[in-house]
Amino acid sequence: MIAKNRERTLTLARDTLTIEAAALQTIRDRLEGVNADALILAVELLHGCKGRIVVSGIGKSGHIARKIAATFASTGSPAFFVHPAEASHGDLGMVTRDDVFVALSNSGETDELLTIVPIVKRTGAKLIALTGAPNSSLAKLADAHLDTSVEKEACPLNLAPTTSTTAALAMGDALAVALLDARGFEAADFIRSHPGGRLGRKQLMNVSEVMRSLADTPKISINASLQDALLEMTAKRMGMVVILDDKEKVFGILTDGDLRRLLEKTTNLGDIKLASATTADPRTILAELLAEEAIEMMEKHRINHLVVTDDKGHLLGALNLHDLFAAKVI
Repeated sequence: MIAKNRERTLTLARDTLTIEAAALQTIRDRLEGVNADALILAVELLHGCKGRIVVSGIGKSGHIARKIAATFASTGSPAFFVHPAEASHGDLGMVTRDDVFVALSNSGETDELLTIVPIVKRTGAKLIALTGAPNSSLAKLADAHLDTSVEKEACPLNLAPTTSTTAALAMGDALAVALLDARGFEAADFIRSHPGGRLGRKQLMNVSEVMRSLADTPKISINASLQDALLEMTAKRMGMVVILDDKEKVFGILTDGDLRRLLEKTTNLGDIKLASATTADPRTILAELLAEEAIEMMEKHRINHLVVTDDKGHLLGALNLHDLFAAKVI
């Protein structure tokens, strides 16, 4: 069915994106006019909030409100979502005079919000409203009103909330970004609030937390034979062996690749000195650096192994791509 109406399907999809993009441009242009002072005031209210940011809406606006609350929270501003219907049955007790209440309603006449907003105002909390109706009841009650009105919905019937919810979401993001900058929120702050998943692991974990221990790292003295180096490499199963000099510092590494290149030249490995087969001055990294820096180094130099040392060149361990995968850093 869809295949037979391919062109119509693509046309509707393109039209949706065009309509929503045009609406966002219109809302952006308003920040050069009527919305400019309102947005500055809204950010000032949010920045001065001594409590939490409480975001509320119902229906599709409620879904957008949840996301906006999550964005505030993840960018350094304590925030949560409250359902307006639940608020009128006790949850309004979560709102205090130190909070800022952000209400979303395209019509600005949502009964559930208009029931609780006057009470929110009486507590002393400040009210920011995002509506598509500047003359609505909710807009008039607000300390700061942001006009998110759109010409039409992307829905062909002009009924389903599409463009209007996109507009509200984008305005919420605009507030959150302006606020995080005002707070001096930095990348390190963002990472601390996102410790889970690869993002947090990559940027919070040190090399020391993901590397092979010294005992598990294949290593051998430069005075050993090539055969001994091969046995150590095989035993530790890392695809390389670290070669140490007479002062127990890292001299170089011998990798699987080095061995293959040797065998291309000769099959008589007995007479080959270990030093001549070794790649001297290998890439090393300090144990206290971030795992992210290890990944960047591997990608930059197109290598699979890193030798971990202290600042004097003494071996502490080793790291390869498999270790990073196992730690779920990449």
